[in-house]
Amino acid sequence: MLRILGLAFGIAVSLGGSIGSGIMRTPSQIAARLPSPSLIMFAWFLGMAYSLLGAWSLAEVGAMIPSSGAYYAIARRAYGDYLGFVVGWSDWLSNCSAVAAAAILIGEYSRDLWPRLAHPVFIASAATVLIALLQWRGVRWGSRFQNITSAATALVFLVLVLGAFVAPSHTAASPSATPLPSGVPLVFAFILTLQAVIYTYDGWYTSIYFGDELINPGREMPRAMFHGVFLLSAIYLAVNAALLHVLGTGGIAKNNLPVAALGAAILGLAGELAVKALMILALVALVNSVVLAATRVLFAMSCDGWGTSALMRVNPGGTPSVALLVSAATTMAFLLTGSFNRVIAITAFIFVAKYGMSYLAVFVLRRREPDTPRPYRSWGYPWTSGLAVAASVAFLAGAFASDLRNSLYGVALLVVSYPIYRMMKRSAQQT
Repeated sequence: MLRILGLAFGIAVSLGGSIGSGIMRTPSQIAARLPSPSLIMFAWFLGMAYSLLGAWSLAEVGAMIPSSGAYYAIARRAYGDYLGFVVGWSDWLSNCSAVAAAAILIGEYSRDLWPRLAHPVFIASAATVLIALLQWRGVRWGSRFQNITSAATALVFLVLVLGAFVAPSHTAASPSATPLPSGVPLVFAFILTLQAVIYTYDGWYTSIYFGDELINPGREMPRAMFHGVFLLSAIYLAVNAALLHVLGTGGIAKNNLPVAALGAAILGLAGELAVKALMILALVALVNSVVLAATRVLFAMSCDGWGTSALMRVNPGGTPSVALLVSAATTMAFLLTGSFNRVIAITAFIFVAKYGMSYLAVFVLRRREPDTPRPYRSWGYPWTSGLAVAASVAFLAGAFASDLRNSLYGVALLVVSYPIYRMMKRSAQQT
């Protein structure tokens, strides 16, 4: 691996790994469930606070164990081989399925802009292959592409927000026709809203996957996380403020893509088309960042003996070439079979659990390895890390309650994975 990546890439990959279809669709679901501007903005502030708590904790263990394996490396160090194996494989699979889901959206939005284009699955497959080929050229190509697409996405969002407050609107902001619930229904509505917000913030940690390639991971990884959280929060808070200013809770709730409706309110049809082009750009940045991350997880696991030695092969450009090929092929399989939504749903339970496990690892490793050098120490420890763990447990309980069936499938996956783990461990020991 080439240690050539810097802070700018760390910030760009954090933004690219977060901004996608979530901020385009989530505001509509939230406004329909919670028609209160003040509560909506409060929920986004809490999402920022939770992400920042997580960044303080994750930055400590990430800088302490800089590795391409990211969550896998942390779980293995703190909890042993088995949980490391489960976290690693589920992280890799969920990343591949997330790429497939984002690529399908690229295909659908491209067809909306250019109706004569082929089927969305064909466009999604072509986008995945092109991005994989770009990354095959080397890490410099993939990182530059990430820097450009993430910067362009953030800039267009900035222009859109400025336009919402400066340019005259073609529509009038409308209040919601649905009354604000009270009592217990209000509490449940706010909890569901907060879950949607936290899912939309997801991805701020993506720089952790590049511990083997950042020039100074002990310094750049924490800074990338913190800058990423603050920039991401600024974008999300500004976009929601613009939506509320122009459309109101009623206008947001009735539009499946309220950001596109915001563009139409400012510039008419041209604004709506421009926002859909922005959505494609953001999704391309997302696909690039997640393919980069998935490839690194598979590479790191193979270095520890979980898989064939061919997966450790790195080409002259610094790309784990075989790991990239396997990750891209798995993504293509999800695309062609349409199974990515089920994989995402089943692994969501483990996906949420890895948050809490990583934050808890701060306590475990401080107790077990007190003398290990820590380039960054979590601010406000143990209170901030304790809050992050508690919030993650609550978030995990909410995810379990909101999708019981797939959460049980996730638990079953843990049970089934143990004999697979034993078989692969035996095979690794024999070789």
